[in-house]
Amino acid sequence: MTTTSQEAFLRAFHAERPAVTADAFADGRAADGRSSYELLCDRVAGHGRVLDLGCGDGLLLELLARTGGRRLAGVDLSPEALALARRRPLAAGTTLSESRAQDLPFADDTFDACVSHMALMLMGEVEQVAAEVARVLRPGGTLACVIGGGAVGGEAYELFIGLLRSAIETAPAGQRVPALGDRRTRSRAGLDSVLAPVGFAPVDWETVPIDLSGPVEQVWDALSGVYDVGPLDPATVKSLRAAFLAGAKNLTAPNGVVPCGMNVHLVTTNLTVNTETNTETNPAANPETNLTANPAAETATA
Repeated sequence: MTTTSQEAFLRAFHAERPAVTADAFADGRAADGRSSYELLCDRVAGHGRVLDLGCGDGLLLELLARTGGRRLAGVDLSPEALALARRRPLAAGTTLSESRAQDLPFADDTFDACVSHMALMLMGEVEQVAAEVARVLRPGGTLACVIGGGAVGGEAYELFIGLLRSAIETAPAGQRVPALGDRRTRSRAGLDSVLAPVGFAPVDWETVPIDLSGPVEQVWDALSGVYDVGPLDPATVKSLRAAFLAGAKNLTAPNGVVPCGMNVHLVTTNLTVNTETNTETNPAANPETNLTANPAAETATA
């Protein structure tokens, strides 16, 4: 699957479900009570100029804006998701841009930090993404990401994945989603191999279980937002849902809560070297203001 076709799929999927990631993860909690979004915010505490790579409906930008005085920007492929982001109480002057991570509309050294929640792992041409992030970060700037890490084990997510795999195996080829992104972004060694050539230090890699437990319908709604469900025909989705609800009965606690856990990898690194791949200014950017001159970008009102 080419990067162009990957991006076409993602645009179409998020046109239908522009808030799908926030819907699934906003209420999920780590053992210390923080969401995966809040964990990511904490990794860039103290940084004033922050870019959200694959910002979606803007939930992470909203949380970042709670620290006053920040200059924030978000880029995403989905105009529908960006429309939702504009409705949030974002920081004054927040820039939202319908742009590709492989061609960021910002000048060199614009940001102190770049964050990405469940998005970097979906991107093609990941070497170019890394080069662009390195270019727009100042020397010493921070890159912090949340990357999906699979089921915790023995709970509803594992049940769901098993049922989904069976459904996909019997589905026509046209209803299957080829692998998105680059597998190297899903492992410490793989991500280091992508980031090191453009000047990033070895990543700090922490695996954190996120509790997505809740009533069975809530858990189904969260899990069924995965990309592989999108192309399936309605009859297959209905059958998948019925099988999941039946299987979840054996997991449901007396209080009606279905246990559901998902691991995420919390990844952090810093830009230590300005390499040659980090020195070419994007001609679409305005170096005097450090804001984009790209007409696809606009400033959100708080």
